[in-house]
Amino acid sequence: MTMQSDPEREGPDILVVEDDEDAREALVALLQMKGYHAVPAGNGREALDYLDQASAPELIILDLWMPVMDGWQFRAEQARNPRLAHIPVIVVTALSDRADIDANEVIIKPVDVDRLLTKVDQYCRREPRP
Repeated sequence: MTMQSDPEREGPDILVVEDDEDAREALVALLQMKGYHAVPAGNGREALDYLDQASAPELIILDLWMPVMDGWQFRAEQARNPRLAHIPVIVVTALSDRADIDANEVIIKPVDVDRLLTKVDQYCRREPRP
């Protein structure tokens, strides 16, 4: 799956960083159904490679446990990059101990879709859904 930024797109960019292909595709499809432009990445390295060549998204949805580069490593790299450090992050994880997670929001799996969409709307400066 190629990660392209579409200059003609409508709605904000959201980068979905999740190694589980089914979960990643489901999140991207859900966000697209709600009018967002969502771009998938299979791990933190893929996400950083995408961010190096694309405009910064308005929001990152991030899994923690991934191969190649996990969510903690991705967040450390993101924080070091002045172009990316300001982007809000929603961590979606099965991990229940939130103490060492550096994120704007943490949503524990299984994902409460309504809560996730409310947070996405909030960070992408959209009016709440009816």
